[in-house]
Amino acid sequence: MASSDTGENGSPQYHQANPEPMAEDARQRERDFRKKLNHAAREIVSDSIHARVKLIVHRPDYNQESKEQYIRLSQELMPVVQEIARKTLPLLEHETSAGFERNRYYGSRFQADSVAYRDYRHFARKRPPTETPTLAVGLRVDESASMSAFGRLEAAKRAVIAVYEFCRLRHIPVLIYGDTADVSRLEQMSLYAYADFEKPDDHDRYRLMGIRARSNNRDGMALRIMAERLAHAPQQAKLLISITDGQPKAMDDYTGSYAARDMRQTIEEYERKGVAFLAAAIGQDKDVIHDIYGQDKFLDIANLRQFPARLVRIIARYL
Repeated sequence: MASSDTGENGSPQYHQANPEPMAEDARQRERDFRKKLNHAAREIVSDSIHARVKLIVHRPDYNQESKEQYIRLSQELMPVVQEIARKTLPLLEHETSAGFERNRYYGSRFQADSVAYRDYRHFARKRPPTETPTLAVGLRVDESASMSAFGRLEAAKRAVIAVYEFCRLRHIPVLIYGDTADVSRLEQMSLYAYADFEKPDDHDRYRLMGIRARSNNRDGMALRIMAERLAHAPQQAKLLISITDGQPKAMDDYTGSYAARDMRQTIEEYERKGVAFLAAAIGQDKDVIHDIYGQDKFLDIANLRQFPARLVRIIARYL
């Protein structure tokens, strides 16, 4: 038991006394996986402007409190997520049975219903027998200190839960990472691997509750690492969403036009490799974020309560 009030009227908080321990072989697999993630991330940035940045990839743990928080936040979200997932199922079944790959820039069949999207993907082409309509999703969460303001952190957690559960329901590989910068002089960049499609785990939903408001943000480095992972995924479509409340700012001098240029170059490089980007702006620097990503990759989140469902519907469109 624990109480923040030491007086006689203090209300105790009850916690699970003996949580189920993780077996030693499972712990070793987690350590090996974390080492693998660290090696891969450092290799990805080795020939970029971030090569000398001291980086650590963490694999957050979870506890009973994480489970309770997840249950509280997910209760009202799951009916909406399940309804959206249910509505996408007939579309997927039709697409597979029809044998045509939709939403192409060119092809043998014109899709009149796609004109409304105004993205010029108005055609369908015959799918080879070995192809399936698949999607991989990456979700990057800005864990800068300013995320603690105005309910942004809880809104981000709710959105992350919605995306994670939708992807699990529709069997979409999902990569969910948080990041912050300048935790210490020996840890200039921190990545938090909450969910990774290389090692899916049913307990990842509880790890998501470890998302925090921490320090600065080195956006370009986080985007590069996640985009590279997505670029090598076998799925046909790859979508990387960045939930952020501010412009990039980290030591030394990773800010302003220098940081913005790095982000634009990263986005352009990985768009050529087939990764689509989307910035979900939930803070005060929306104009700067809009300028970096561009109109077609910018999502202005004015209503944080509607954020989770809106994000899931956007992902469903990419199916």
